[in-house]
Amino acid sequence: MFSIKLPNFSALSQQLIPLHLGYKRLLLPVALMMLLLSHNTRELAVQTLSDSFWAVSTYVALTLAIYHYVSRWVNGTNRFVVAFHQSRQVQVLIASLLGALPGCGGAIVVTTQFVSGKVGFGSLVAVLTATMGDAAFLLLASQPLTGLGVIGVGIVTGCVTGLVVNALHRDDFMRPKQEKLPESVSHAPDTPLAQTALNLQGAFWKWLLVPASLVAFAQSFQIDINAQLGFPELTIEWLGALLAVVSMLLWALTRELDTYQDAVSEDCKTRQAHPLQKAAQDTNFVSAWVILAFLAFELAHHFTGWEVSQEWQHWGVWMPAVGILVGMLPGCGPQILITSLYLAGSVPLSTQLSNAISNDGDALFPAIALAPKAALFATLYTAIPAIVVGYGYYWLFEL
Repeated sequence: MFSIKLPNFSALSQQLIPLHLGYKRLLLPVALMMLLLSHNTRELAVQTLSDSFWAVSTYVALTLAIYHYVSRWVNGTNRFVVAFHQSRQVQVLIASLLGALPGCGGAIVVTTQFVSGKVGFGSLVAVLTATMGDAAFLLLASQPLTGLGVIGVGIVTGCVTGLVVNALHRDDFMRPKQEKLPESVSHAPDTPLAQTALNLQGAFWKWLLVPASLVAFAQSFQIDINAQLGFPELTIEWLGALLAVVSMLLWALTRELDTYQDAVSEDCKTRQAHPLQKAAQDTNFVSAWVILAFLAFELAHHFTGWEVSQEWQHWGVWMPAVGILVGMLPGCGPQILITSLYLAGSVPLSTQLSNAISNDGDALFPAIALAPKAALFATLYTAIPAIVVGYGYYWLFEL
């Protein structure tokens, strides 16, 4: 049974006092409130935040909850890791399948296995080629068929690339020499305030997941909920906007922001955390980047009239390259940004494909920390199939 301990609010008021500049994430919910309060941007902000909450965050939360429940029930990762010892070719295949799992867990497993000498460099390249990170959850939740297609392309491309790398290099290529691999540590929240926000974040999605999913499904079938339930106009829209702000406030308080990795990677989760708690953490991380992308797009159009979806047609030949360059940035945040722009119709599918193949998600952080030379070479190698697939799709279907 999933239980959330509600905070002692008298103690919570004392915890709020020492807030300092480390909580830079608070800039997002503060900015959202300012957009809602401003008469000039209120209508735009309500509609954008409502759409992001009902049409994106809710579906992502539902997808993640199912994923984390299934992951706990079937511990498939360990079975895959055992099979790594069969052959180099089998390693590449399984590494590609692990990379195709939504999120970064499978890719991080293979990265640490490479450093410890249990799999080869070809498997490292394969998993980084196949992985799409947390952006996969967003694409699967919003466009399931497209998401499955992109994941399938990633698996095939990862296998082919890994086998080619196996033919070119030994398994220990660029593997660092070290006596012992650092143990994986599950990080607890930094402060009592962060722990309180974490608990409230889990409770938020525990109680809202089912009713929010019903609203999201109704809107997907073009049902006017305000009219059906006799609510005043824009009631559901305002509710969605306010819930989006609350979820971003809770997300902002769960972790201080000190480094680039803090900004672009998902929050650390304890192994024993409930599936709904993990789903809540990942959902709010994905939602933050989706909101940033949607608002940037809408505000640019609102103040300048600039149509991003029309602009790419004038310099479309460079769009796959944009996906590749963004994909080379560590972390899932920039990749979620590209996927959000694709879903909004601002960038073409060739950009999404090239980004999905070139991006390494959060797995690049342990790779850089444990094997920096291997991480650099692997990232460069993943750019090659990204060029082939991204530009191949562009020339065949978009030119």
